[in-house]
Amino acid sequence: MKNIQNQKHTEETLYYSISRMLERAAYYGFRTLLVLYMVGETLKMEDEEAISIYVWLTASLVYSQIVGALLGDLLIGNKKSIIIGGIIQAIGAFSLCIPSIIGLYLGLFLVVLGSGLFIPNIISNFGKAYLNKTKLLDSGFTIFYLAINLGSFLGILLIGYLGETYGYHIGFVISGILMLISITPIFLSKEKRLDEIEKNEFPISKRILNILVAFIVVGLFWGFYEISNIRTFDLQLQLSEISTIGVPNHLWQSINTIFIVPISVIAIISWSYLYSSQFFKLMLGFIFGVISFGILFLIPEVPAEQHTITYLISLLFLAISEIHITPIIHSILTKYSNPKYLAILISLAFLPTRLISLGFGLFNDKLYDNPMLGLKIGIVGMTIIGIGLIGYIIINRKTTYNDGHKA
Repeated sequence: MKNIQNQKHTEETLYYSISRMLERAAYYGFRTLLVLYMVGETLKMEDEEAISIYVWLTASLVYSQIVGALLGDLLIGNKKSIIIGGIIQAIGAFSLCIPSIIGLYLGLFLVVLGSGLFIPNIISNFGKAYLNKTKLLDSGFTIFYLAINLGSFLGILLIGYLGETYGYHIGFVISGILMLISITPIFLSKEKRLDEIEKNEFPISKRILNILVAFIVVGLFWGFYEISNIRTFDLQLQLSEISTIGVPNHLWQSINTIFIVPISVIAIISWSYLYSSQFFKLMLGFIFGVISFGILFLIPEVPAEQHTITYLISLLFLAISEIHITPIIHSILTKYSNPKYLAILISLAFLPTRLISLGFGLFNDKLYDNPMLGLKIGIVGMTIIGIGLIGYIIINRKTTYNDGHKA
């Protein structure tokens, strides 16, 4: 590790993080109510139809972000895309208050369109704010990731509670209001101009290779995460019914976020002063992932109350793993990309995750019948990727040393 000197986070970090936190609160809050609203007294949908629409919504976001990134990078600019996207998403939330199928589909279409404009462009602008101080990229994106988790957690609690207590329309209105508030910090922020960014000195071959490795790693991580989650959710359901540690039932689904917050804070502080290779952090992330899944594997298929602590320890290591991977991927893409097309690159990074998840999804029937199988695949897969990253780090160091020695 090396000390980081004369590099500090700026007020832009605060503005973008607040904006992202409020946007996530609005999105996850509305999403919490969506299926309940569709099967409720207003629309009276069948469960299968409501879940199908919900799946369509989440899948569409991947592709809408590509469209939004193209518009942001090539046509209207990243900052304008964020603002327009936020307004459209707010109108979409308000449209869901129209008590009809037309209101539902109009609202969902606008939410998807608005999110597509908002998400890749705000990530891009956030990353570009760090391109003259790349050693802080990891810490900066961890701040951003902490804001995302806080927003989703608070949105589910606040909007979910108000919507179920006072009516779904109240929840949708609050979601829209939060979305409008989320674009206020964007007006205050200064957008980094391309001529203000230091030129990327890395060879094009190294940049392409590092970006490709990041694409593959993030896709595989979330793929293994999802198939292993079948066992995680199974344990969560069983332990929530028998545990005596006093965790309310509705908080069991958010326990991972509770771990994410303190771990993120520790990472933010340490990575603001000490720098280590991004691929070294990815390697640690997969090692912690293997430890997490290995601990879960020690719990029998039918757990007892005393296994609750073991389960929570596993979630702790999984949160550490997540912090070493998810924000670091965006950090790598920002560092090695052409900043002119950063939003496009970030939007494409969602595709490997989606495609790998679809591939693993073909075996869902077998995995649901045998949740331990998904856990075994996760352990083996993450071990292989971790070893591969160790080799990649060694090769990179040798190449860097040889190039420096020749020079």
